[in-house]
Amino acid sequence: MRVGAAGLWAAAVRAVALIWRSARAGVPVFIALTLAASAAPIATAWLTKTVIDRLTTPHGAVGGPALGLAATGLAAAALPVGVHYLRAQIGRSAGLAGTDRLFAAAERQVGLRNFEDPAYQDRLRLAQEGVGRVPEIVDGIGGGLGGAASLLGFLGSLLLISPAMTAVVLAAAVPALAAEILLTRRRSAMEWSIERYHRREYFYGQLLTGTAAATEIRLFGIGAFLRGLMMRERRSANAESRRMDLRELRTQGGLTVMSAAAAGAGLWWAVTAARRGEIGIGDVSMFLAAVVGVQGALGTLTAAISGGQARLLAFTHFIAVTDAEPDLPRALDGEAPPLRRGIELQDVWFRYSDDHPWVLRGVDLTIPQGRAVALVGLNGAGKSTLVKLLCRMYDPSKGRILWDGVDLRDIPPARLRERISAVFQDHMNYDMTAGENIALGDLTALGDRDRLRRAAVSAGIDGKLSSLPRGYDTPLTRMFVLGSDQEDPVTGVVLSGGQWQRLALARALVREGRDLMILDEPGSGLDPEAEQEVHARMREHRDGRTSLLISHRLSAVRDADRIAVLRDGRIVEHGTHDALLAADGGYARLFRLQAAGYQQEVP
Repeated sequence: MRVGAAGLWAAAVRAVALIWRSARAGVPVFIALTLAASAAPIATAWLTKTVIDRLTTPHGAVGGPALGLAATGLAAAALPVGVHYLRAQIGRSAGLAGTDRLFAAAERQVGLRNFEDPAYQDRLRLAQEGVGRVPEIVDGIGGGLGGAASLLGFLGSLLLISPAMTAVVLAAAVPALAAEILLTRRRSAMEWSIERYHRREYFYGQLLTGTAAATEIRLFGIGAFLRGLMMRERRSANAESRRMDLRELRTQGGLTVMSAAAAGAGLWWAVTAARRGEIGIGDVSMFLAAVVGVQGALGTLTAAISGGQARLLAFTHFIAVTDAEPDLPRALDGEAPPLRRGIELQDVWFRYSDDHPWVLRGVDLTIPQGRAVALVGLNGAGKSTLVKLLCRMYDPSKGRILWDGVDLRDIPPARLRERISAVFQDHMNYDMTAGENIALGDLTALGDRDRLRRAAVSAGIDGKLSSLPRGYDTPLTRMFVLGSDQEDPVTGVVLSGGQWQRLALARALVREGRDLMILDEPGSGLDPEAEQEVHARMREHRDGRTSLLISHRLSAVRDADRIAVLRDGRIVEHGTHDALLAADGGYARLFRLQAAGYQQEVP
């Protein structure tokens, strides 16, 4: 990723605007204190020269300059403390505001396309690092202002003593500044290129330290193998970083020698000029202080510019994410009308990109209002993709989906999703309390214990939740301590897979009064008896409601009003259970095959 000067300037403007908006009161005070702290060493150098000159002059009065020297020394010690405090406060405020904007921007993405794109994931990770470096941008602004003020002050002082030596010092310093800027750009490009290694390393690290894969890793003995893959990614990143470090070592080593030679030449000139009587002892003191001050200020300014460039390059990822257009077009006006007729898929084709094969191939399907339609098929047939399209996580590549005759593209996504509830096969288990896990289905139920319990009762999980140490307020995690659990040595409870499945079902059921219920393998994690109970509860719940049922177990969907068989992205059979059995097609074959598994005698 290459960012030109115009891009860096734009990033600087955006960063300064973010800092200003988040800390309007503190920024002017911070700038004033920074400039005052930079002026204190210059005043100290001039007062030191004055004191020395008067000490070498008969009857020279030193009281006033000495008092001034004491005052500037106090200021030089005290002002940086105030600058440090304000810099920290401003940085925290700006970082907080930037983090909120970043995640709000990610939330604006309508569907899933960007979140399933590795390049977007890399940029999102770097954007988080970029917003995390906003406090460092505040440091850079302070360093740049302070360095520039000190440089101008000491250069002016040095110029009064020797214009020629001023030119020598600058001649040694300017190449260092240019080289640092170039090195910073190369390092930022290197960091972007190795981000793919870091993300894979993080993935393997999560596998090795998390609970999700812990049992398999230990049973299959694959920990060393995964650790090897993780270390391979780390070594690849380290190799590129090492090459960059060597380049910096060679460049910075040569520039350091050049700066030291310029300082040595200046010292030799000052001493010999004083011996010849061309300048006074105070001038020598002032000259030495000015040379050291110029080089120090140039170093501070160089670090601020080069470091600021690195931070701004990281900040460009933040800008890219916050400025990114939604992955799907959004209708700004309109409503999803209450479902009166039904949902219709008309010649729906879909593939994830032009390089991918077609997942759906001309699907025509109607889900009448108040009816239950089941969608069955083998793995990879396109069932989950069709659900994503119904929830408008993607748009069809061709064709359209109508909600009571209105194209889903013409309905604001949030309004559409308010009309839908769902239980997904790959449901989430949230490291939160039991009540919060249910209320996430509808945040208006967060403080309504009766609603939460009704949903839990319908899902058959109320008995378990009520028996937990703190009932619905029990944390369902052992990963970290929640706020309500600070003093309790027992950090939480972890449910079984089937219990989590019921909790996900309760999360869907708490969304009362929705027009469409999607049940994607709602009994996949349950034992046969529990699955039978859940399906019975769901039949009772969906009575008279519009439902889409997805299951591999055909016995679970046999009572649906209509059953559609999806194969290779096409609807190949459609009808009632009895009609499909009578047709003796693929559905009948699969149903009898599953039934035979329960009926065959065991030798």
